[in-house]
Amino acid sequence: MDAHILTQILEIAFQKKVSDLHFEVDNPPFFRGRGQLIRSKMPNLTPQDTEFIASRILEFNGRQITSDLKELDASYSIPSGGRFRVSIFRQRGHFGIIMRVIPPHIGTFKELNLPPVLGEIAKAPNGLILVTGPTGNGKSTTLASMLRYINENNYYNIITIEDPIEFLFSSQKSCIIQREVGIDTQNFNSALKAALRMDPDVIMVGEMRDRETIDACIKAAETGHLILSTLHTQGAVSTINRIIGHFPPESQEIVRQRLADILVATVSLRLVKDKTGESILPVVEIMRATTTIQACIREGRLDEIEKHIENGSSQYQMQSLDQHLLSLYRQDLISIEDAKRLSHSMDFERKLMFDN
Repeated sequence: MDAHILTQILEIAFQKKVSDLHFEVDNPPFFRGRGQLIRSKMPNLTPQDTEFIASRILEFNGRQITSDLKELDASYSIPSGGRFRVSIFRQRGHFGIIMRVIPPHIGTFKELNLPPVLGEIAKAPNGLILVTGPTGNGKSTTLASMLRYINENNYYNIITIEDPIEFLFSSQKSCIIQREVGIDTQNFNSALKAALRMDPDVIMVGEMRDRETIDACIKAAETGHLILSTLHTQGAVSTINRIIGHFPPESQEIVRQRLADILVATVSLRLVKDKTGESILPVVEIMRATTTIQACIREGRLDEIEKHIENGSSQYQMQSLDQHLLSLYRQDLISIEDAKRLSHSMDFERKLMFDN
């Protein structure tokens, strides 16, 4: 393996629009395309190959391999303009690398098949907007699309704090400052504190990973800023529970009150293949913090939230995951098997029968 071969592999991946590349010892490179992991016909990688790839990526980020390096997130670019989010790790004593392809174009809501109501949500002058879902289900892409909308429509100062920087933005109506953890700042928490002294209107935090970052995001939203971030949670209710659960029991009641006051919306994502197998579609749960839902959060009546989401579909353009799955199935875009597989509701079958 040398720099030329690595660049060739990455350029092919970028051109073929694969989503991920895997480099692991004793296997050839793997590519993920249309959700499937595909084994390439290249030779198996040696420990020297993966160490070379890891060192090349670290060098790009101004770092070197050290004996205590166990895992690291980074970014990488190739001369043609392709960008990648990289996870470097050790397995069985050797380096492994997984690279996520970052699309060069930040899609609009329409291009990404996202609900137009995301634009209404992004118009909030302050508060907390959370984009949630499992890894690899479109959180970063959706967040980037929302920032694009804000950038095109508002005269704001936008600060992003990312680990690593993924999509590159050009300032339009807004001014955008992008900071990378580990290079431009030490951690999310210190970067958030610094951001509040940088005349921000909007702050995007790549991920709320710990209690300190969550608390700093809530405080920033309470002081009149719009905060956007992500969580690895399944939906609105699990998102609220996760945030509250990060705090000790004696603090949870006040956190519940604070969250109810500042939460604007949660947007929860899954990706599903369409019936042709050629395209990937987002399935989106949207919860907006109406007065009723704020009361549910304050009083701990989280089991009632899904019902309020479904009842608020026409007035507030909210939708539950099941409502969107049913809509995609009605439009003959996804199979009934995929709809059932993605639904986490026990009564999805009943909803389906009622719908028919």
